[in-house]
Amino acid sequence: MEEKMGKGRIGVLGAGTWGMALARMLCLDGYEVTVWSALAREVEEYPRTRKHPNLPGMEIPEQIRFTADLEEACSGRMLILFAVPSVFVRQTAAAAAPFIPEGQLIADAAKGIEPGTHMTMTGIIADELAKVGKSARVAALSGPTHAEEVAKDMMTTIVSASEDPVTARLVQDVFMNRHMRVYTNTDVLGVELCGAMKNVIALAAGISTGAGNGDNAKAAIITRGIHEIGRLGTAMGCMEQTFSGLAGIGDLIVTATSVHSRNNRCGFLMGQGMAPQDAIREVGMVVEGINALPAAMELSAQYKVDMPLAQAVDQIVNHGAAPVEIGRMLMARDRKDELE
Repeated sequence: MEEKMGKGRIGVLGAGTWGMALARMLCLDGYEVTVWSALAREVEEYPRTRKHPNLPGMEIPEQIRFTADLEEACSGRMLILFAVPSVFVRQTAAAAAPFIPEGQLIADAAKGIEPGTHMTMTGIIADELAKVGKSARVAALSGPTHAEEVAKDMMTTIVSASEDPVTARLVQDVFMNRHMRVYTNTDVLGVELCGAMKNVIALAAGISTGAGNGDNAKAAIITRGIHEIGRLGTAMGCMEQTFSGLAGIGDLIVTATSVHSRNNRCGFLMGQGMAPQDAIREVGMVVEGINALPAAMELSAQYKVDMPLAQAVDQIVNHGAAPVEIGRMLMARDRKDELE
């Protein structure tokens, strides 16, 4: 018999733009929401100002509680939402694990793949829970979902992905409302791979525009980029259909084209000649495509999948290559069939 969730208490780990946009949405849907942050400034400031510096125009509901205590955020919750940047998922999961009950329903909204281990975010959470002898029901939330629009109740779609269909549907029930339409998918690896790799391709799109190219080049990068991600994904055993879905081409389109995209903006600045670290500082927020590059290069080598766009971005970000020169090299690659 299928489980059905009702309204209840939700803990949100992370008070960044995505965490706060979702916390607001869940609160307005009638859930009792507590937001945890590792930054004392956020825990003190947000309840007082009811504003988020990177979400102009969004008012934080008074009903949302803030805490710096992981036990408070994790205990007695119907669902725990991980919304910290990908590079902090492991240390957050490790710190939270003692307070997460056995069998807890967890949704992860971070997008990334850990260098070295090649674990996805849901895998990292499960790994840290296993270290303290626990397991949980974990789903990945991914799709074309800029926080700036969710914070304004603009129509949005997203995917709840878990190998366990019941877990995926439970998370679907929590997050679906008249503004947010949630689909389920059992190809959790494919969904998470898309979420990490599309940020790298979005960097490429931004670099191209910053270097002086136009819409033709951007369309080519998006199209060839999802082909690149899909070839890697199918080599890893993912479902081909995932890459033509919301978590694949959908998320790539919005991240490679939107004014809200940190990756697109960072790439644009690099394309104009700004050094990568300076571009990151100028953006002022986490640029997940930069964090995903090491794993992208490792996976490309491990599975022997040619990823020219990801490799081009890596050359610019990590090896000092000039964007214009890299563009010329991409255009001069050997002739090939489009479907290869």
